[in-house]
Amino acid sequence: MKQNWYMNMITWREHHIKQKHFILLLSFFVGIGAALAAVILKEAIHLIQYMLTSFFKEGEANYWYLAYPFIGIVLASLFVRFIVKDDISHGVTKILYAISQHKAIIKLHNIWTSIVASSITIGFGGSVGAEAPIVLTGSAIGSNLGKFFKMDQKTMMLLIGCGAAGAIGGIFKAPIAGVMFTFEVLLIDMTMTSLVPLLISSVTATSVSYFLTGNEAMFHFEHWEPFTLSRIPFIIILGVVCGFVSLYFTRGMNRLEQVFKKLNSPLRKMLLGGAMLGVLIFLFPPLYGEGYNTIGELLNGNSELLFNGSLFYEFRNETWAIMLYLSLIVFFKIFASAATNGGGGTGGIFAPSLFVGCLTGFVVAEGFDALGLDIPKSNFAFAGMAGLMSGVMHAPFTGIFLIAELTGGYDLFMTLMITSTISYVTIKAFEPHSLYAIRLAQKGELLTHHKDKAVLTLLKMENVIETDLEKVSPEMNLGELVKVISQSHRNIFPVVDADGKLLGAVFLDEVRNIMFRPELYQRFFVKDLMVSPPARIRVNMPMEKVMDVFEQTNAWNLPVVDENDTYMGYVSKSKIFNSYRHVLVHFSEE
Repeated sequence: MKQNWYMNMITWREHHIKQKHFILLLSFFVGIGAALAAVILKEAIHLIQYMLTSFFKEGEANYWYLAYPFIGIVLASLFVRFIVKDDISHGVTKILYAISQHKAIIKLHNIWTSIVASSITIGFGGSVGAEAPIVLTGSAIGSNLGKFFKMDQKTMMLLIGCGAAGAIGGIFKAPIAGVMFTFEVLLIDMTMTSLVPLLISSVTATSVSYFLTGNEAMFHFEHWEPFTLSRIPFIIILGVVCGFVSLYFTRGMNRLEQVFKKLNSPLRKMLLGGAMLGVLIFLFPPLYGEGYNTIGELLNGNSELLFNGSLFYEFRNETWAIMLYLSLIVFFKIFASAATNGGGGTGGIFAPSLFVGCLTGFVVAEGFDALGLDIPKSNFAFAGMAGLMSGVMHAPFTGIFLIAELTGGYDLFMTLMITSTISYVTIKAFEPHSLYAIRLAQKGELLTHHKDKAVLTLLKMENVIETDLEKVSPEMNLGELVKVISQSHRNIFPVVDADGKLLGAVFLDEVRNIMFRPELYQRFFVKDLMVSPPARIRVNMPMEKVMDVFEQTNAWNLPVVDENDTYMGYVSKSKIFNSYRHVLVHFSEE
C-alpha cells in the first residue's frame, strides 16, 4: 500500500507539474533545510563552547585547553567509527567526488551526522570550521530530495549545488557568495537554467537565517577608511603575501594530512592529534574553535584581547609582540587544523582560511604601520580574509562577495577585488588546484570548468572497455587460430599466457595472406605471428591520460591491463569518441 502511494505520487507529479517548475520548488525546500541545519550547528557549537569556557579567567593560563580538544576528538572519532561507520570528513571534497562520478548521490546519513560530529569537534576546541560540514549537509539534502522524487542525475547535480549555495547563504547570511561558491568550487557550468534554482536556494536560506538569528552581519563594521589610489601598491603587496600564505596553507595542510593517513591505528591518530592540538591551543588560545571571536576582536582594534589566557599575556601591548604572536598563530594554524581532522575530528577549512587571512592582513598592516605608513588595519584584515579564501579555494569571486556580505563592507569592493585577484594569480603560478580539489586531481577524478577535460573526467573505463575479443594462446598453431577467427566478428585477437597476462596481439590484416594456405597451418604458431601493442592502458588510468596515450602512439585500439599486466579487454578511440559525444550532449543540455 505504501509503495503504491509513493509511486502514485511520483506519477501524479510527472503528469501535473513540469520538471522545470518542480526543480524550482525543490530548490526552495533545499534552501530551508540547509538554513535550519546551519542554525542548528552554529547554536550547538556556541552552546558547547559556552558551557566549557564561560568560567575561564582573563589573563590566566587555562589548563583545560590541554584536555578539551583531546576529549572532543575522541568523542567525535568514536561517534564516526561506531555509530556512523563511514568517512564524513572533507565535506566539500566528498561533494566534488559525487559530482565527478556523475552519480550525484550523497548518503542519507550525511544530512545529520556531520552536524553532530562537527559540533562536538569544534565545541570542544577543534581548530576547524563548521562550513564544510554544513555544505555537505545541504548538498545531502538536495541529493536525497532528488533521489526521493526520482530526478535524473543532471537535476540531482543541480540540487547538490542548491544545497551548497543554501548552506553558505544560511551560515554566513551571504546569498551572492553562496551562488559564487557553487559556481567556482562545485558546478561545471553556469547557465540560466541552473542560476535561478541556485538563487532561490541561497536567498531562501539567507532569509530563514535572518528570521531565526536577526539581520546583523556576522562582522558588522562601519568605520571604513575610503579607498584611495595611493594605497594600491600596498594592497598589491598584501595580495602577493596572501597568495604565498595560501600556498603554504594548501601544501602544508595536504602534507600534514598525509602524515596522519600513514598512521594505521585510530588510537595513534587520536593521541597525536589530541596532544598536538591541546598544546597549540594552550600556547595560543585564539586557535580554539572556529576563531570568529578572534576575527571580531581584530576588526575592532582589540588585538590585546587575543592574549587572554595566554602565557604571553604581559606582552599584549607591545607592537613587536603582537606581530610575532599573530605570525606564529598563522604558522601553527594548519598544524592545529590538520591535527583536528587527522586525529578523528570533523570540520572544514572555510573558517581557518578566513581566520588566517584576517591575521595575515592585520600583520601586514602592522608592518606598514611600523614603517611609518598610514595603513588602515581593519581594511587590510578584511582584505586578507578575501585574499586567503581566493587563494586556498581558488575562488576569487567567492572571496570578494563573501567578505563584502559578511561585513556589510561594500565600500571596500576595490580593495577586496585587488587583493583577491593578486592572491589568486600568485597561487595559481605554483599550485593549479585548490585544497578541496587537490585530492581528486591527483586521482584524475576532478571536474573543472574546462569542458573537454570535464567530459573526459565523466567518462569511465568500464563504459568504454570492450571484452568481447577472442583470446588466443601463444602455443596455438595457425590452423587453430583460423578456427577462432572464423567464429569471431572482431579483427584483433589478444594473446595471453596461462596466467592471463597479456603477451601481444594478432591482427587479422597481418595473417590474412596466409589464412587460406592449409600447408602452413602446422608451420606457424601464434607466438610467431603476434606483435606487441604500441602501448598498454592501465585499467585505473584517467581518461584524459588515455587520450594522451592514443595521441602519442597514433593507435586506434589499445589493450587494457591491470597493475599485474593481466589482460582486461581492449579500448578503441572510436568507442571513446562515441561515448564522449553522448556525454557531451547530456552535459551541455540546458
